[in-house]
Amino acid sequence: MNSKQKSIKTITTNGQDYKYYDLKSLENGQVTIAKLPYSIRVLLENLLRQADGKVIAEQHVLSLANWKPLNEVKTEIPFKPSRVILQDLTGGAAIVDLAALRYVTDKLGKDSAIINPDIPVDLVIDHSVQVDYSGFNDAFRMNAEIEFDRNRERYEFFSWAEKSFDSFSVVPPATGIVHQVNLEYLADVVKEADVDGETILYPDTLVGTDSHTTMINALGVLGWGVGGIEAEAGMLGQPCYLQLPDVVGVRFTGKMQNGATATDLALKMTQVLREQKVVGKFVEYFGDGLKNLTIADRSVIANMAPEYGATCGFFPVDDETLGYLRFTGREDAKVDRIEAYVKANHLFYNDTIEPEYSELIAIDLSTVEPSLAGPKRPQDLVKLSDVSDKFTEAYSAPMGNQGYGLDAADIDNKVTITYEDGYQEEMENGAVSIAAITSCTNTSNPYLMLSAALLAKNAVEKGLTVKRYVKTSMSPGSKVTARYYEKSGLLPYLEALGFNIIGYGCMTCVGNSGPLRPEVSEAAKEGNILLSAVLSGNRNFEGRIHAEVKAGYLAAPHLVIAYALAGNVKVNLATDPIGTDKEGQPVYFKDILPSNEEVQKVVNESVLADMFKEEYRSVFDSNDLWNKIESADKPVYDWDADSTYIANPPYFENFQLETEPITTLKGLRVLGKFQDSITTDHISPVGAIAMKSPAGKYLMERGVKPKDFNSYGSRRGHHEVMMRGTFSNIRLRNALADGLEGGFTKYIPTNEIMPIFDASVKYKEDGTGLVILAGDDYGMGSSRDWAAKGARLLGVDAVIAKSFERIHRSNLIMVGALPLEFLKGEDADTLGLTGLEEYAIAITDDVKPNEVITVTARAADGTEKTFQVIARRDSEIEIDYYRNKGILPMVLRNKIK
Repeated sequence: MNSKQKSIKTITTNGQDYKYYDLKSLENGQVTIAKLPYSIRVLLENLLRQADGKVIAEQHVLSLANWKPLNEVKTEIPFKPSRVILQDLTGGAAIVDLAALRYVTDKLGKDSAIINPDIPVDLVIDHSVQVDYSGFNDAFRMNAEIEFDRNRERYEFFSWAEKSFDSFSVVPPATGIVHQVNLEYLADVVKEADVDGETILYPDTLVGTDSHTTMINALGVLGWGVGGIEAEAGMLGQPCYLQLPDVVGVRFTGKMQNGATATDLALKMTQVLREQKVVGKFVEYFGDGLKNLTIADRSVIANMAPEYGATCGFFPVDDETLGYLRFTGREDAKVDRIEAYVKANHLFYNDTIEPEYSELIAIDLSTVEPSLAGPKRPQDLVKLSDVSDKFTEAYSAPMGNQGYGLDAADIDNKVTITYEDGYQEEMENGAVSIAAITSCTNTSNPYLMLSAALLAKNAVEKGLTVKRYVKTSMSPGSKVTARYYEKSGLLPYLEALGFNIIGYGCMTCVGNSGPLRPEVSEAAKEGNILLSAVLSGNRNFEGRIHAEVKAGYLAAPHLVIAYALAGNVKVNLATDPIGTDKEGQPVYFKDILPSNEEVQKVVNESVLADMFKEEYRSVFDSNDLWNKIESADKPVYDWDADSTYIANPPYFENFQLETEPITTLKGLRVLGKFQDSITTDHISPVGAIAMKSPAGKYLMERGVKPKDFNSYGSRRGHHEVMMRGTFSNIRLRNALADGLEGGFTKYIPTNEIMPIFDASVKYKEDGTGLVILAGDDYGMGSSRDWAAKGARLLGVDAVIAKSFERIHRSNLIMVGALPLEFLKGEDADTLGLTGLEEYAIAITDDVKPNEVITVTARAADGTEKTFQVIARRDSEIEIDYYRNKGILPMVLRNKIK
């Protein structure tokens, strides 16, 4: 009898018997379940329950059961989540790929129905709405109508997919942000399945095509972001593979002081854990301080896991979790069942036994201070009192993650803006041009949102106003927010300052911030003004929020309003007035800041359980515009050759059932040579498409007017647009572009500087493969599979970097590209690589995981430099992906065979 068979036990709750796979049954003198991190226990149950002797073998179960804090041997384990969650940009691209798989299956004479999700899939449409209108009450309706006009073709495609694929559901636009809908409604915490006439209970687990899928770990649901390609494979029954993870334990003690918020704690954790280098590791939170953090607080911290680099930030289930589930409308019998199961199977938090962790970090919550993060990265924490000075330093600091390389003498430059009605106002460097309460990160938290509303009330009552050049907006992640704002009576104060609810979606956080006022844009260019944005989001990479806004600061919602009132990040909120009252007296931030007690009182009075039940009662059919969409009801999608949104991708051209051997890559040229922290936003932008860009020119050639370009994110279903958008970020700095900023490179055979796409076309015509040289953290940021897909379609065969972000490294493998890592202490500069050389990568068919291989760089004069790199294919299965030229061809071969 194997471990799985021996582990089956029964529990009874509310008069019904349930079977489950008991973790305690694995104890054998060497294994003590109570000493395993809770996240490892969830993984272990996943293996134990699904062990089949083939994909998940007995040895996988035993290896994980014997997890040790310092595992020197990184065993590979398969993970089969119980469901997949998608958002409409990355997820939409995944559905296009599934449609392509069906199409090629049908063309091969096979039954297209073999391409169907094996597990439940939910797609939440939240990433497409843009801030076209803001600052007035009708903006919500107008933005929603424009969203449908722009995206009708995509939404018709999603409607087709919902009809065509099994176990596939769509949450329509204007419902909420994917992670908040997941937290408040979709997540079960414990799932049940009927197997051979018996009901099995097991932990809810998932992967998602958005990196902030990690937010759900606040509920004790293990999940993380993956690339769209990996999600597709997961839908089709392919496990996700990961190395036995290290688990970093974070012990919380104490309680946050008056004025500090969950946002401040999340930003602090981002700084601390980035410095701790937790990429590829699990982070798990525990300690006495947990009881002082609500699920809403925990969700802010768990959400930011991609920013601190961890695979997930896990909170075990406790009484707070169960209370939240009841409060958000989960049925009492269901919560009783969850409680019985997690307690029986040792998944309920026990504060008397501390698990063993790979590393330990202690955080005293009382030391958390009001802070922001910026101006270019979420890990760059700045105390509220230091923001003004730090911005001034960054203005003239050398160009890089901490500086703009501008002349210090120009820091106080001013310009006068003249509006259409003749009104004038001054704007200077550091002007807050965008102030947005946005993002799943913070708008899931009623305390944070009502704190902002109370601050707005205090400001309005003192007569404070917002300057015209500040584009204000509010886009909550849940419609419940509007209900408790209405109940509290505070919404009119927010609206008086321009923070009207303009949509329920990602909007500004994902770069859909819409245009600035023309007068503001023109004045900023004329006066060479460095504009800033303050938002309650999770990312502030340069150029992400808006192409014209270089400085971005992440902050709690109430601080967003405070900076909107101040109008400039050079205003020190700790010491400077942020405006004048009706009598002309100075008003300081402290004068309008509500106390913790005031905020909590309004939360208790205004946030009611019935609000969640009402909003989610008809979640799948609550949008009339969505309900009116018509789509075909047929298994194979009819591709429209004239479409500029949806196209049959070229991944399966020349598809053969048998694979070819891996051989040395020769004659490669460098397409780009980059420094540290190249994000997926740099590689594959999500925002506006410039008219003069390769993608813009392509769309105009197809008859699309610039006003109808929409965004790169919305066109991820069309490879021709996305290829042209790859490496086209206006803030990209390529060492081969001779100082020219943006998506440019040198076509080495002629020494011409040209757009990266144009150069890639020339190299393709020459039959020349391509390579990228990069620094640390290559591919950090969003789980954007198009950052890998686009590079691969441009002809990139390999990326050589100092280090990779977890998801992007995986994505490169899954599209058939080769991630290579410089040896410790080496990089392109220390090796004297200019990027003008011709490269050969000595890789063979018998390559092993993480094998050290040789690269040769041959200069124009014939001299050669040879160096070694680590082939970052971390497992045998990843070598199989590479051999198959990607995971999708491999899945197709397996399905057909």
